[in-house]
Amino acid sequence: MIDLLVAGGGPAGLATAIHAARAGMEVVVAEPRPTPIDKACGEGLMPHGTEALAALGVEVAGRPLHGIRYLDGRDRAEARFRGGPGLGVRRTDLQAALAHRARQLGVRTLRSRVDGVRQDDCCVHAAGLRSRYLVAADGLHSPIRRLLGLDRPVAGPRRHGQRGHFPIAPWSDCVEVHWSKWAEAYVTPVAPDLVGVAVLTSRRGSFTDHLAAFPALRDRLPAATAGPVRGAGPMRQRARARVAGRVLLVGDAAGYVDALTGEGLSVAFTGAAALVACVRAGRPQDYERAWSRATRRHRALTHALLWARGREALAPHIVPAAARLPWLFSALVNGLA
Repeated sequence: MIDLLVAGGGPAGLATAIHAARAGMEVVVAEPRPTPIDKACGEGLMPHGTEALAALGVEVAGRPLHGIRYLDGRDRAEARFRGGPGLGVRRTDLQAALAHRARQLGVRTLRSRVDGVRQDDCCVHAAGLRSRYLVAADGLHSPIRRLLGLDRPVAGPRRHGQRGHFPIAPWSDCVEVHWSKWAEAYVTPVAPDLVGVAVLTSRRGSFTDHLAAFPALRDRLPAATAGPVRGAGPMRQRARARVAGRVLLVGDAAGYVDALTGEGLSVAFTGAAALVACVRAGRPQDYERAWSRATRRHRALTHALLWARGREALAPHIVPAAARLPWLFSALVNGLA
């Protein structure tokens, strides 16, 4: 019997596996897709996410990020990170680096999908293995979360994201967030000759259609993307609990508010560390509270910004307010960073 079976070989699952292996546990990752795994992602790590990556012993090339910049065609606000840089990095490069680090620590990968779970007082049976615990790191629309009856209904507009890459040298050392009436476009430097552009909106349309809402940005980009455009959503996902017996949820599977504040990867790394600490202490039931405590500030700020974004009377004033109150904008950005 192994100690930990991790369902999902994305950043959340691999970070969990690395933490567990470093704690002396025998870990297997079940992932049907070959490495590297790509998906729609803003591809930016806030400074504490970069620190978490270094603490895992993971080295990956990318572009240093030194702040966040908001633009709406009229106003502009910029907040610089005070505690060190973040990192813009291709999702495929990040996942490959995490997978490499996991292999260095002896983590085995099983090319399999976890599509059935049976548990008793001593272990979990899944993917043909017996494990003391199962970690569901199987993404935004987690099949394991649904299988265990942990999905919660979500009300309100459903936001989706699309991401493409453009072969152009980055023009800023910040993540730029361009605002229109119905959408945001996030521009992240990820290589010396490449930027990622992710669009978030509740409106239907193609990536090209959505970029048309940002004429200043659209005119700056090459005509064609470098590679395919990828999509994800709906963003908002809720879970009734993060712990169900010997099954624990991490990353997007544990619940997701929105990509508006760019904290998905950093929150996943924080959750992974909290999960392994609770399992190592023999108190997996404590993970629910630990997850809540570790993600509280992020969830509160994202909910508040998303609420303002959804109000027609307030949304047009978000960037002007950030520009006129730079100290407040800086405090909010660094509170997340």
